Amino acid sequence: MIDKRMTPAQIVAQLEDGMTVGIGGWGPRRKPMALIREIIRSDLKDLTIAAYGGADVGMLCAAGKVKKLIFAFVSLDAIPLEPWFRKAREAGQIEIFELDEGMFQWGLKAAAFGLPFLPTRAGLGTDIAELGGLKMVQSPYDDGEKLIAMPAIKLDAALIHANRSDHRGNVQLLGPDSYYDEWFAKAAAKTYVSCEELVDKMEDHYPDDAKANIFERCFVTGVTEIPGGAHPSSMPPLYGPDMKAFKAYAGAAKDPGDWNAVADKFVGADEADYLNKVGGKEAVMNVPLAIY
Repeated sequence: MIDKRMTPAQIVAQLEDGMTVGIGGWGPRRKPMALIREIIRSDLKDLTIAAYGGADVGMLCAAGKVKKLIFAFVSLDAIPLEPWFRKAREAGQIEIFELDEGMFQWGLKAAAFGLPFLPTRAGLGTDIAELGGLKMVQSPYDDGEKLIAMPAIKLDAALIHANRSDHRGNVQLLGPDSYYDEWFAKAAAKTYVSCEELVDKMEDHYPDDAKANIFERCFVTGVTEIPGGAHPSSMPPLYGPDMKAFKAYAGAAKDPGDWNAVADKFVGADEADYLNKVGGKEAVMNVPLAIY
């Protein structure tokens, strides 16, 4: 069996300037933040990012890594509009392709199915299609319905944070909602997974949780173990969103909001340094779960 274990640095080394990178998770929930921090420490630039965004998007925008953003929202939930993303957008620093949540999902699915587009009613009656330059298609059947042709969102790479993986890329995503990580993985040419726990063979350790494997290992290119790697976003059932950290992060965006002055606090020299700055692994694991 292929051993897909990699270090975070090796994963980021597989990415190139100008790539389209999809980021799994949802707002402040189960984001691959350790890999995002690794990208920020790198020389990567001019990325197109596709995400149901949270601090992942805001930090990448603040660090000057993003050329274009494909998104349905960029939010920290309790902080409705991600502040560093807002600064970048208001300053006109990034190109944008803004979508309805359903349209975004349909774009990922079209890419996963190998189709150029999928027809959808999502977005009808709004300005999204016109502003995004989307085209219409007419049903070839008797109904003749006119629909939006949502183009495929093809990803060069996807980044996902999972609860567990083994060295072959069998992943398990626990908690109440896996969001659209399956479709990020299947829409991407290569998918890289960070996880809270990396085991040898999943069937030897957690056979009763096989149903938590929502996409096949053939879609996984590399895996890396990073306990606490979703912080400050949540990782149910292990830890919740760190609202204290998010408030400090959002507060730093207020004028003058100089990212270079605060980047070390929110990124760190490496992941060990970052964890130390937030109180260590134990502090992360003790962040209470949110109730939605």
